[in-house]
Amino acid sequence: MRITVLTVADCPNARPALERVTAALGGRAARVELLEVSDEAEAARLGMYGSPTILVDGTDPFAPPGAAPSLSCRLYRNADGTVSGVPDEIALRQALAGAAAPGP
Repeated sequence: MRITVLTVADCPNARPALERVTAALGGRAARVELLEVSDEAEAARLGMYGSPTILVDGTDPFAPPGAAPSLSCRLYRNADGTVSGVPDEIALRQALAGAAAPGP
């Protein structure tokens, strides 16, 4: 599994996103990288919908329908309705489990 955290320079949620990914992995093997995105064209090419964007095997499991690529700050809605600069650990675990599930 490959996990990429896309961020902009000085994003205060980049480090918390990496920490949340590590916690959600629970010791499972994965290649985790942090990639700084500097312009809108690169954001569009990579599928970045705000900073931080977490890609699991190249796909953003949290992308809202119809979202446009962006270098803006990103907020994630938690199951309890609150918002945060990173997805909650439960949602992230579910996204990682879905990526690790064997295909049809």
